Amino acid sequence: MKINALDTETLLIGLDGDAAALVMRWRRYLESERRVSAHTLDGYSRDFAGFIGFIAGHTGDTISPRTFARLSVRDFRAFLASKRGSGVGARSTARALSTVRNFYRFLARNEGIENDAIKAIQGPKLPHRVPRPLTEEGARTVMESIGDLAEEDWIAARDTAVIALLYGCGLRIAEALSMNVGDVPSGDTMRITGKRGKERVVPVLPAVRDTIGLYRKLCPFALGNSDDALFVGKRGGRLSPRAVQLAMQKVRAVLGLPESATPHALRHSFATHLLSRGGDLRTIQELLGHADLKATQVYTEVDSARLLDVYDKAFRRA
Repeated sequence: MKINALDTETLLIGLDGDAAALVMRWRRYLESERRVSAHTLDGYSRDFAGFIGFIAGHTGDTISPRTFARLSVRDFRAFLASKRGSGVGARSTARALSTVRNFYRFLARNEGIENDAIKAIQGPKLPHRVPRPLTEEGARTVMESIGDLAEEDWIAARDTAVIALLYGCGLRIAEALSMNVGDVPSGDTMRITGKRGKERVVPVLPAVRDTIGLYRKLCPFALGNSDDALFVGKRGGRLSPRAVQLAMQKVRAVLGLPESATPHALRHSFATHLLSRGGDLRTIQELLGHADLKATQVYTEVDSARLLDVYDKAFRRA
């Protein structure tokens, strides 16, 4: 979902024509070259609009490209102080600072505008947070129970298939819901396009294929073309993440699971349970499609046969 005209207009408030054009080039760079998701692009834009709004009020003038170049350490610190003063949490403040840094890296690399002051700014200290996976029993119970709460059989089959992909293949929810009919695996592996368009091959257990097959059989909407959305909502459009989150929220309440039992926690569970069954970290990183370049270069040395062997041993009981 792209930002609508009103959001774009809001983003550019306080900028002169040249600065507005520069910001729009940055957004196009994020979208076309960095290939960030629509959700991430929206987050960047909203954080940056907050930065622009503060700087415009802080300087009392329309912002030009020269303004970006001349902002001082004191200006950036004042922005962070304003976030803290308005009650914004440390993680949100750190995310906003990351957005501003991203923008300035773009200026330096693509626009010839340098400002070393941003490099001297330290973000707020963040509490260390580790992933909170479900237990193996909890994950299996979710897969077995999530369909019981659906209104119709085909929706039950759909929700079960999505959960199977998150836990059985370690997919991100966006990766699962962006799958088209042509992406449905027919063998032991499937190719997934992850963040920034990076592709990876993940093993697929027969149980996962079976859940997808049952959903397709029961789905009342035609899913015949290879470019049709695989998972659809009640009206036949591509299924939204919110629908999966609500389904998970219901089963979480019924099973008495903690609030940390979210769709993304199933991906954490996939990795944790695989590791506990003997999977090595490099293999798990490969399966998850993490974006670290150096790590990715190491993971490409792991052949698909070994991936499948480790995966099969870890999830033989599935």
